Amino acid sequence: MSKIIQLSPHIANLIAAGEVVERPASAAKELLENAVDAGASQVTIEIRDGGMTFLRVTDNGSGMSAEDARTAFLRHATSKLRKAEDLAAIGTMGFRGEALAAIASVSRVDLLTKTPGSVSGVSLHLEAGAVTEEAEAGCPDGTTIIIRDLFYNTPARMKFMKADSVEGSRIASTVQMQALAHPNVAFRMLRDGKEVLATPGDGKLTSAVYCVYGRDSARMVTVNSRWDNYSLSGFVSKPTDSRPSRNLQTFFVNDRPVKSRLLVSALEEAYRNQIMVGKFPACVLHLTLPAAAVDVNVHPAKTEVKFLNEKAVFDCVHYGVLGALNQTTDRPQVQFRTAPAAEAPKNVETTSAVETPKIPEKKPDFFRTVSAADYRSARKSAPAPSVAVAQPARMPVSETRPPLRENVFLPKVEPLKKPEAQPVPADPVASLPSVPESPKAVQPEPASILPVEEPEQTAIPMPDTPDWRLVGELYRTYIIVEQGEDAFLIDKHAAHERILFDKLRANQERMTAQSLLSPIPCRLTPELAATLLENQGLLDRIGFEIEEFGENTVLLRQIPMDLDPENAKEVLEELASDLTQGKQKDPGTLRDELLHTVACKAAIKAGWHTDEAELLALAKQVMEREDLKYCPHGRPICVTISKKQLEKQFRRT
Repeated sequence: MSKIIQLSPHIANLIAAGEVVERPASAAKELLENAVDAGASQVTIEIRDGGMTFLRVTDNGSGMSAEDARTAFLRHATSKLRKAEDLAAIGTMGFRGEALAAIASVSRVDLLTKTPGSVSGVSLHLEAGAVTEEAEAGCPDGTTIIIRDLFYNTPARMKFMKADSVEGSRIASTVQMQALAHPNVAFRMLRDGKEVLATPGDGKLTSAVYCVYGRDSARMVTVNSRWDNYSLSGFVSKPTDSRPSRNLQTFFVNDRPVKSRLLVSALEEAYRNQIMVGKFPACVLHLTLPAAAVDVNVHPAKTEVKFLNEKAVFDCVHYGVLGALNQTTDRPQVQFRTAPAAEAPKNVETTSAVETPKIPEKKPDFFRTVSAADYRSARKSAPAPSVAVAQPARMPVSETRPPLRENVFLPKVEPLKKPEAQPVPADPVASLPSVPESPKAVQPEPASILPVEEPEQTAIPMPDTPDWRLVGELYRTYIIVEQGEDAFLIDKHAAHERILFDKLRANQERMTAQSLLSPIPCRLTPELAATLLENQGLLDRIGFEIEEFGENTVLLRQIPMDLDPENAKEVLEELASDLTQGKQKDPGTLRDELLHTVACKAAIKAGWHTDEAELLALAKQVMEREDLKYCPHGRPICVTISKKQLEKQFRRT
């Protein structure tokens, strides 16, 4: 018996369906692309039960004749290719001729279509890819296709489907991508009888972005640039509006939603040195290039592409986004004004016969390069003020005034000494200093001023003979400590963050939660919102309580006690991103990650003004605890510089 056999068409279609139709969202994507290729200006999609039992797409496109309708469900049947040369310049969304055949092989399909000008249309019913019913029908121009009972004949695929809320949210995300890809098409989505998305189809990307992302899109920066024969348009977020994940990075190549590491790298390179580490920009970018310069036939689902000239694509995206960011007015404008003319003193009399000459104010020419000689000549020719303005007299400063305590560092920490007991005089009144006859004749001595007490320093327990001393602080970020032949630089934020994390983690009780007086609405992507609602039990164990609040929005009613409400939304989005990416973690691991965030937000920050007592307390903890090596995120807390290294830099060795 032969070991090699030819598979039946049904099994071959099932295999193709495994590549093309991964879930209901995959089927929705193929049907929407066919509607766009048919020239539709209005597309309506309706789903029930997450698209598993009912998925309908209606468009007003060109429709199909009865003969084309029957042929469309055959494998490798398409109207977009005629010869092999057409593969070198593909300008349509769907072209492989596998989508309808793959969908029909794993579902029950009803088709209703009519071409413009025809008296009637055609109705087809298919099961497992075979046409079982065909009839003439009256219908409007365009095509309506209904998918029922997806994967009914492939139970192996059915068991991998998620909850209806998750699958429905993925379909909603697919519709959003198509709406952003084709702003000239009006998309409308109904989910279980409720409208969740509607775009105007006015051809403006701004309208589509607003319908998808809401008011957050108003803060985005417009991108519009050209690079050779490539063009880039769309919107990017400001560096201050960064996101904890890349979920809101959307790229389109010739109006096709794609995933490309090259485009992601080019985008994030434009934000280098402008965005915090661990944060990512959001974008909706359309890259338009010649069809022959991109290959879209490298993935069955057409989500990946290859570029003929990757460097040109990288430069187009990189410099296009960088130029848009440089043109944004994301900070207050500094107003430069010339010094006003000096006014005459009020006690100087002037007559009406003498008029003050008016000097025309010349607008300064900023950011121009001048030579040293030109600068000196300009300074010499500058007119001097005609009237001298008297300078106000300074108030005399008392020599006995206690010095200011700002920015004072402790050069050395000495052990506190108990003051010696002073003998009490027999006559307290006689021991008081005599009062002079004239207060103006006698000046108080500096030694008579009592020293300023600092009770906060006395409260810090210090060893009797410490083997290190606090030198000071550098850049308001690093604490400098000297010990023997070494100098230590301590990152005060990392040290404080680790100390707080260890303190919080030591308490193994259930995390205490706090109810919010004003619940916080969190607008997320459909996929993230569905993931959070699906994991409410897990969130409850770490102190979060959420509930559904409209489409793509959850209401945060309860947060962990140690979490600042201002940071709760960001922490929740990070958790949703991890859960969406398949990072199913136990409550203990999630608790540690949450404590990471709480400790980071509560710790003192680099650049903050920190008094000597706090610096001393942090330095004492680091110098006396051997376990303080890294912060919870893995950054070092302390680095050392030896005396020999410094002497080598100064050429003393």
